[in-house]
Amino acid sequence: MKLILPFFLLMMTISTGASEIYRWVDDQGKVHFSDQAPEEHQSESLQLKINTYESVTYESLNIPLPKSTRAKKVIMYSAVWCGVCAKAKRYFDRKGIPYTDYDIETSEQGKRGFKQLNGKGVPIILVGNQRMNGFSPSGFEKLYQ
Repeated sequence: MKLILPFFLLMMTISTGASEIYRWVDDQGKVHFSDQAPEEHQSESLQLKINTYESVTYESLNIPLPKSTRAKKVIMYSAVWCGVCAKAKRYFDRKGIPYTDYDIETSEQGKRGFKQLNGKGVPIILVGNQRMNGFSPSGFEKLYQ
């Protein structure tokens, strides 16, 4: 019992500190971002939207896809700023896996496809009629085999 109470109190203090990002402008007009609000300047708390998948999910597509001569055609919807997308591209290149990449911000076809797939984050990888949200080499190999 003596060990449980201090542990419980410690856990309560850790969980109460929510991560926030603050934005403010200094006297020279330079914009700053920090996890602590400055005392000498007025700041605003920012709400961040994470748009990259950390984990992988799979689902069968219920939309018609273009017919392909390859049964395992790989299509990826990505963005240039996405580190997970870059990791997937390096993996495909290293393994010699042909793929078609659509940038969801610069390509009209990428924008349309991402919207049609109800995309919420990148990458979205299509293998045949299977969809993978995010990327992991082992997860991709399950779809591609």
